[in-house]
Amino acid sequence: MGQVLRGCATTTEAIRRAMQNSQESLRALAKRYGINQKTVAKWRARASVLDQPTGPKDAKSTVLSVEEKRRSSLLSGGRRSCRSTIVSMRCSRRSDI
Repeated sequence: MGQVLRGCATTTEAIRRAMQNSQESLRALAKRYGINQKTVAKWRARASVLDQPTGPKDAKSTVLSVEEKRRSSLLSGGRRSCRSTIVSMRCSRRSDI
């Protein structure tokens, strides 16, 4: 069965296992597999051949409240026109009433 690799992955579990078990130098292994010496060193230092998950450890909400959106648009450095900013502020005030 084939192995699904991440988009930028340059090694498979079999290659990682071979690097961890090999007595060859970092330079020789890097040349053999066509990868950087730092990659070989990284995989030799790890206890497992499994790829570690990428991205943030804790999921954080990206949903902004109305007030946060308004502040963000005001602090964005003038990306919006003055008229659209005034209109959005009026609309938010009406919804607060």
